[in-house]
Amino acid sequence: MAPRILVTGASGFVGGRVAAAAATTPGAGHVRLLARGPLAPPPAGPEGAAPPVETVPGDLRDPGSLRRACEGADVLIHCASLIGGDAETARAVNDEGTRALVDAAVRAGVTRIVALSTASVHGRGPFRAAAPGTLPIAPVSATSGTRAAGDRHVMEAGGTVLRPHLVYGTGDRQLLPGLVKLLGALPGPLGDATSLHSLIEVGSLARVLLAAALSPHTRPGPYHVNHPDPVPAGELLAVGEELLAHRAGPRRGPALGLAEARALLAAHPFAVHHLDMLAADHWFADDRPWRELAVDPGPGFAEGVVDHLEWYRHTLDPAPAAGRRPS
Repeated sequence: MAPRILVTGASGFVGGRVAAAAATTPGAGHVRLLARGPLAPPPAGPEGAAPPVETVPGDLRDPGSLRRACEGADVLIHCASLIGGDAETARAVNDEGTRALVDAAVRAGVTRIVALSTASVHGRGPFRAAAPGTLPIAPVSATSGTRAAGDRHVMEAGGTVLRPHLVYGTGDRQLLPGLVKLLGALPGPLGDATSLHSLIEVGSLARVLLAAALSPHTRPGPYHVNHPDPVPAGELLAVGEELLAHRAGPRRGPALGLAEARALLAAHPFAVHHLDMLAADHWFADDRPWRELAVDPGPGFAEGVVDHLEWYRHTLDPAPAAGRRPS
């Protein structure tokens, strides 16, 4: 019998892509999408081959809605989380909410739980070709700390946790927008970042989440899930500079070193956080998602980001000034 899939966070950056992929997968028997607010229907698959799709309202802070959502499901793909916000709300959503969801899934007879997490549960690097199971859990923020707590609930129930490092693509409001914000606060480009970083395109991440939920080869426990080839910080910065130039025009100041930039931005914690990341390797090595789950990781960052640049340019365009019509 084809598995019935429940996807949480179906209105989110990654969860929305998982929902769309599940809704066009002939091997699924039924797809249920859990979302806090209204949700546009995902694109339909081939007539007669795609599974029926149902959308239900729910909230990780409402255990009753989670119990109703899990009824009749065979597979749970948990993509909902709170990023940022205050520590108490993060705990209620990422920790206690995940525990309530896992409890509801186990009681409902769900046989496979796959959760989207983050490599930030391991804290700040340097990490160079770090293999799964070799790093301590050492979060440095309320978000990553509560997500690590949520991971424990999933794994204690025999579930699987996928931990990407940096995710890019259409819908990204964190990685490249944050990098452009950082670069825009400096008088010149960054010139001496040589670290290596693990990245994954959002569509590839969605495909591997779905594969982990459906494949008989998925193992319990944590996976790193990133493109096999790490990305030099210089490539990230080059894309950031291109997007900044589109928004604000070409640079005029000289290149800055990381230490100089850090001194200039010492009063801006957001910028210092990003600089500290760029200063150290964050490279996580794990070929199991691609080798065992038979998923193609797709092109590397330099090629993969090209398909998303127009979306980033449009998103990062400054709003037209009051009284001025856009050209």
